[in-house]
Amino acid sequence: MIVEIGHYALVLALATALIVSILPMIGARRRDPAMMALATTGSLTLFALVVISFAALTWAYMVSDFSVKNVWENSHSMMPMLYKFSGVWGNHEGSMLLWLLILALFSALVAVFGGNLPDTLKANVLAVQAWISSAFLLFILLSSNPFLRLDPAPAEGQDLNPVLQDLGLAIHPPLLYLGYVGFSVCFSFAVAALIEGRIDAAWARWVRPWTLAAWTFLTAGIAMGSYWAYYELGWGGWWFWDPVENASFMPWLAGTAMLHSALVMEKREALKIWTVLLAIMTFSLSLLGTFLVRSGVLTSVHSFASDPTRGIFILCILAVFIGGAFSLFAWRAPSLKAGGLFAPISREGALVLNNLILTVATATVLTGTLYPLVLETLTGEKISVGAPFFNMTFGLLMLPLLIAVPFGPVLAWKRGDLLGALQRLYVFAGLSLAAGLAFAYFQGGGPVLSIFGLALGFWGMFGAIADLWYRGNFGKVGFATGIRRVRGLPRSAFGTALAHFGLGVTVLGIFAATTFGTETVVEMKQGQTVEAGGYSLTFDGFRDAVGPNYTESRGHFTARKGGAAVADVWSSKRLYTARRMPTTEAGILTFGLSQLYVSLGDPMDSGGIVVRIWWKPFILCIWGGCLIMMVGGFVSLSDRRLRVGAPAKRPKVVTPKGGLEPAE
Repeated sequence: MIVEIGHYALVLALATALIVSILPMIGARRRDPAMMALATTGSLTLFALVVISFAALTWAYMVSDFSVKNVWENSHSMMPMLYKFSGVWGNHEGSMLLWLLILALFSALVAVFGGNLPDTLKANVLAVQAWISSAFLLFILLSSNPFLRLDPAPAEGQDLNPVLQDLGLAIHPPLLYLGYVGFSVCFSFAVAALIEGRIDAAWARWVRPWTLAAWTFLTAGIAMGSYWAYYELGWGGWWFWDPVENASFMPWLAGTAMLHSALVMEKREALKIWTVLLAIMTFSLSLLGTFLVRSGVLTSVHSFASDPTRGIFILCILAVFIGGAFSLFAWRAPSLKAGGLFAPISREGALVLNNLILTVATATVLTGTLYPLVLETLTGEKISVGAPFFNMTFGLLMLPLLIAVPFGPVLAWKRGDLLGALQRLYVFAGLSLAAGLAFAYFQGGGPVLSIFGLALGFWGMFGAIADLWYRGNFGKVGFATGIRRVRGLPRSAFGTALAHFGLGVTVLGIFAATTFGTETVVEMKQGQTVEAGGYSLTFDGFRDAVGPNYTESRGHFTARKGGAAVADVWSSKRLYTARRMPTTEAGILTFGLSQLYVSLGDPMDSGGIVVRIWWKPFILCIWGGCLIMMVGGFVSLSDRRLRVGAPAKRPKVVTPKGGLEPAE
C-alpha cells in the first residue's frame, strides 16, 4: 500500500506541476496577485508530494520489499542498511526520482526565501521550475517508473552493483545533483527575465546566491566522485577524462564563469546579456550530462544501461528546454540594454578574461566529449579521445587563467592600473617561485617546467593572501589595525580568498602527484619486499574473510621505514555472492598529505600475484583544495548580502515636527 501511495503521489505531483507551470504565469501577465500566489503554494505542495514518493521508495528498500521490481534489481536482504538506503539512487529510476526531489526542493526554497523578489518575477521563475518538473515527472511516470510491481514476488533480490556499495557513492550523487539541479534556478531566473524583458543589477544580486550554492555543491560532488574513483576502482588515478566525468565538469566550468559574470553585472551593470546566456548554457550542459548518463550512448562506470526510449525522451526534453531557451534569448536579446562600459585593464576586464578562458575550456571539453559520438553516428567509425588531448588543450588554456587569478582582486573597478597591480604582487610572485624551487629540491628535483607548475599553485595561494593583505592595508597601518580592518570585511571577501586559495592548493597537488609520483608493477610472493616512495613494502600473505554479502581474500603488507615497521596495509579481492561479481579493494596508507597505494592484480602460475604500488606525494592536496573551495562557497553564502539576495529595505526615519534632520 505504501508503494502505491508513492506512485499516486507522483501522479498528483504531475498535476500540481502543470497547474504551477501555467496559472502563475498568466497571473503575472494580468498582474493578478491571487494567481501569482499559486506559484508559492503549488511549489511547496509539489515538494511535499515528491518527498512522499521518495520516502515510499526508500521504505521499500529498507524493508527489502522485493515485490517492487526496482528493489529486486538493486538490493539484497543481506546488504548493509547504509547501502540499502544509498541503493535508492544507485540505479536509473531511483536516481531520477532523487533528481526530481532536489529540483522540487530548490523550487520550494525559492518559494520560501524569495519574499524580496518582485511578485511577477517570482511567479515566472517558479512557473519555469514547474515546466522542468513536469517534463521529468512525465519521463519518470512513462518510461522510468520506480514503483512497478512483480507478481509473484521473488524471495531474494539481485543485489546492488558492488562498486556502488561504498560510502563515497552514498554521498557523491546527492551532492552532484544539488549542483546539477541547482543551476535550474539560474536557468529559470534567466528565462523569467527574458519573458519580462527586464534585466538589471538587482536581478544579478537575486540570482548570484543560487549560482554560488549550486557551484559549491557541484564542487563537492565532483571532488567526492574523483576521490571515490581513486580509492575504489583500484587504478590509482584521480581523473580519467571519462565522458561522464566531463559531463559534470562542463557545468562546473560554465557555472564558475557565470558566478564571476554575475558579480560584474551586480557591481557595474555590465555583461547583462552575457550573464543571461551563461545561465542558459550552464543548465543546458547539466541537461546534456543527464542525457549522456541516461541515454545509453556511453559505456561508463558512471552510466546506467538504458533502453532507447529513455534516451529519445530525454533528447526531446533537451530540444524543448535548450532550444526554447535559446530561441527566447535570440528574440529578446536585441531589445536588452548592453550595460556599462569599462577599461580593458580593470577588475571587470580581469573577470571578462576569466569568462573567456572558461567558456573556451568548456567548448574544448565539450568537443572532445561529443566528437567520437558524432563521428560514430555519421560514419560508423569508432574512435576515442583520451587524456592526452584533454591534458594538452585544457592544460594550456588554464595556464593564463591561473596566472591572472591573483590580479583580479587587486585591480580597481572600471579602470585599473596594471603597473600598480604588478608592484603590489611582485613580492608574492617571488615568494611563489622560491616556494616552487624549494618544493622541487626537497622532492629530489624534477623537470624544469614542473617548477613553474608548482609555483603556479603557490601563486594561487599567495595571491589569495595578498588580497586580504592589501584589503587590511597592513603595510601602512600596522598589524593590529590591519587585523581589525580585515575582521570588518564582508564574509564574501573571505569566501573569495578561500576559494582562490583552495584552487592554488589543488593545482599544487596535481603537479606534485604527477611529477614526483612513482608506479611499481611487480609479481610478489610471500615474504618478498619492494621499495616504493622511500618505504619498504613486504608481502606477508593472504587471509580469508567474510563480509555481510561478500567473501574476500585479503593481502597483508607491512610498510617499513629505515628497517622499522610503521604500518600495516590490507589490499583485497572481493567476490559478491549474489551477483558473483569480483571487485578490488585498494590498500591505502596516508603519510601527511601523501599516500602509498597498493592494489592487487591477477594471480600468476608461478604462485605469486601481480601487485601495483603507487607513491602519491601530496595527492591529498587535490581534494583538500576542493574542500577549501567548498568552504569558501559556504562562507560567501553566509554573507547577509548574498543570503537575502537583495539589499534589505531600510526603515524610514521619521522626524518629529520641529525636530532636527539626522546628519548624513
